[in-house]
Amino acid sequence: MDRMAELRSLISRLAAGSSGPKWLDGVMAFATHQVTEPLGNITEPAFAFVAQGTKRSMLGNHVFDYHAGQYLVVSVDLPLTGNIIQASTAEPFLALGLPLQADVIAQLLLEARPYSGPRPYSGAGANAGVGLAVSDADDDLLDCLIRLLRLQERPDDLRILGPAVKREIHWRLMTGPQGHLVRQIGLADSRLSLVAHAIRWIRARYDQVIRIDDLADDLGLSVSSLNRNFRAVTAMSPVQYQKQLRLQEARIKLLAAPDDIASVGYGVGYDSPSQFSREYRRMFGAPPGEDAARLRNLVTIQE
Repeated sequence: MDRMAELRSLISRLAAGSSGPKWLDGVMAFATHQVTEPLGNITEPAFAFVAQGTKRSMLGNHVFDYHAGQYLVVSVDLPLTGNIIQASTAEPFLALGLPLQADVIAQLLLEARPYSGPRPYSGAGANAGVGLAVSDADDDLLDCLIRLLRLQERPDDLRILGPAVKREIHWRLMTGPQGHLVRQIGLADSRLSLVAHAIRWIRARYDQVIRIDDLADDLGLSVSSLNRNFRAVTAMSPVQYQKQLRLQEARIKLLAAPDDIASVGYGVGYDSPSQFSREYRRMFGAPPGEDAARLRNLVTIQE
């Protein structure tokens, strides 16, 4: 059995019986035969690999498609909209995911000094784009993923060997095509660390009026430097990021309370119901009530 065939088989077995992502000792296995509607959420630093089918993730106007044999790296908390665009009964969408741990990356950076690999580990190249990217998985990474999934079926071995395999996956990502993004997760003084601090600050105040001057002071940056670094990583300004948080949170709340649109808008920080409806429609393509009803119908059909 070749590597991709074995990965498809392992994911299918591990995800069997679950209607959504299935978490097993910090590893996510997911299988579905349905394409899905675009849904938004805040994605924390993570690695996501597709073994079959195609997934689309969107950050603002940036679109990232990744298919069988490719993986997505997310290096900082980002408001992504994602959906499965290729799946069928004959060839279901199959994927696995793993959170990226800053402490593991930092320890590997310390142990690797001086690093003689194909790319410097000091963060060079981090200015090349936003805080996520898609790459092809090489044989070394595929071997790690296979060994980790095999362990899921052997609990005694998993307890002893699992942490080491996860650590090796982090190393393969750090020294792979998107290593400049992954390595910065473990660097306390990196651009990503500054933006991650800013994101935590905004998330704690997503439903409040924020002053960018206050955030810049908290980081010890000028407003212009904050905006430049924030936009380089997230492809949006801090205020636009907060708006994405508000609207994605509102969409989740509306699934539970589709008839209470004004209260939901107030609850996520909007003073004007008309402004809330206008910005919601601009982001999701339909007014709040109509969009919530459509999503509830989709959930009912899929169940």
